[in-house]
Amino acid sequence: MKVVDILRVKGGTLFTVTPDETLAQAVATMSERDIGSLVVMEHGDLVGMLTFREVIAAIARNGGSVGTSLVRSVMDDHPLTCTPETEIDEVRRMMLGRHARYMPALNGRTLMGVISFYDVAKAVVDGQDFENRMLKAYIRDWPVEENAGAADESKL
Repeated sequence: MKVVDILRVKGGTLFTVTPDETLAQAVATMSERDIGSLVVMEHGDLVGMLTFREVIAAIARNGGSVGTSLVRSVMDDHPLTCTPETEIDEVRRMMLGRHARYMPALNGRTLMGVISFYDVAKAVVDGQDFENRMLKAYIRDWPVEENAGAADESKL
């Protein structure tokens, strides 16, 4: 399975912020949209990611308030990225390696979507469920050998 498969199911809704917006505006957007991350875009290019991890760290540094901080001062300016053709197993390894919960998918410089760790876990579980159903159906429909029954009867 590839990133493009998850993006196809997820849909194309993206939420972005500019680096010069206030952290308070970004937090309000995250709260209103019930999302855990915003892609930080500037002049059409990805320049960072803002997740609840960076928000919480900024609030802790600022005595419990977002204050007047700008997204630029808080964002991860070197986020992990993938392409639509990246295999899900590779995405999973990358996310685990960096403790990343969100990963932008880029096709060249074009933002295609954001993959969350939840999306990856769901894809893996769905894939395993499908495989289990196929194996169970195969076992249920296992062909019975006609002469196997006759051999057992001859022993009686």
